[in-house]
Amino acid sequence: MNVHEITEQGGRSHAIQLVAKALTIAGWTGRNPEAVQHHIDELVAIGIAPPKQIPTLYRVARALLTTEPVIEAVGASSSGEAEFCLFNTDGQLYVAVGSDHTDRALETHDVALSKQVCAKPLSGDCWRFDEVEDHWDQLILRSFATTDGIERLYQEGSVAELLHPRELLSRIGVPFDHGNVLFGGTVPVKGTMTGAGFFRVELHDPVLGRTLACEYQIKVL
Repeated sequence: MNVHEITEQGGRSHAIQLVAKALTIAGWTGRNPEAVQHHIDELVAIGIAPPKQIPTLYRVARALLTTEPVIEAVGASSSGEAEFCLFNTDGQLYVAVGSDHTDRALETHDVALSKQVCAKPLSGDCWRFDEVEDHWDQLILRSFATTDGIERLYQEGSVAELLHPRELLSRIGVPFDHGNVLFGGTVPVKGTMTGAGFFRVELHDPVLGRTLACEYQIKVL
């Protein structure tokens, strides 16, 4: 069983235990169908097959979820994706930020398998979802990639570009109960999709003035 100690931010921060019983990665979760199709066309152009349905839900091994600062990957072709992450603990819905780290070389052959072979880093802090639900669309996702000591902004966009968590959860098909974990999709990359030696993702709340962050090093095997 995959167990993580995560700190709930708030008036009185305290540790909660995330017991991951099921991990699902959601793909193609954009609200704008035209933007989603444009991204599909871009990937088809580089040899990645289009999804059979939109959004697509990938069930991956719960053991992939990690809060460790270093992950291991085979080869240098993998890269991260900033995503908001929902999880249920004892009936309470929480939001964290994570990275759907994916093997891009393998992705051209099998998208589901490319997600299954990489760890899924998760922030060590979280928020109660009910604290941000009323201003959800104002939250900002960002990621930064560092190569040869140089950090660059890799992604930045509003979660309003993605399906709202309530809408996404309604499409799961099964109750999102205790132990369920869901990555909610990502925003476009700025420039070229590339690997990096260090990756950092953030979920920023400009209303309450706080940020969730997850950063990790990629060790190439």
